[in-house]
Amino acid sequence: MKKLLFVLLILLTVLSVNAQLKIGYVDSNTILTQLPDAADAQAKLDALIAEWQEELKKMENEWKTKYDDYEKRKLIMSDQKRVETERELVALENKISTYRQQKFGPTGELFKKQTELMEPVQNKVFNVIQDVAVELDLDFVFDKSGDIIFLYTKQEHDITPLVLEMLEIEK
Repeated sequence: MKKLLFVLLILLTVLSVNAQLKIGYVDSNTILTQLPDAADAQAKLDALIAEWQEELKKMENEWKTKYDDYEKRKLIMSDQKRVETERELVALENKISTYRQQKFGPTGELFKKQTELMEPVQNKVFNVIQDVAVELDLDFVFDKSGDIIFLYTKQEHDITPLVLEMLEIEK
């Protein structure tokens, strides 16, 4: 909410100085869903996800089978065999957890592969947006599909130096 108010405040300030601003927006989600390159990249990611989920399912089924067997037989197991089986179950749980993190965690293979496949597509879209903005002489271009994101701004509307100057004065 603060971001939105800040952006609106800046826009109102800029609008009061120059009432002839030209603003455009895009819906990057719509663009990406209709772009064949993005669909190809998503299909590759989906296939990879399905493969990893199948492997994870096999591991989980193996754990469940061993656990069910353990539950049925634990009363007749020797203490040594019970401890050994419990260790195997814990080791298998750890293996499943590690696999899940390696594939689907925040720094996992899925994140890396998604970046590898989607970054060129996103860069292509971004470059075209900039070209269109320049061609139409737009001052600002927003992406309406998520948070308010400036995809393009004319340099003349950058007030960063003024803000820095004011901060220096306040010191």
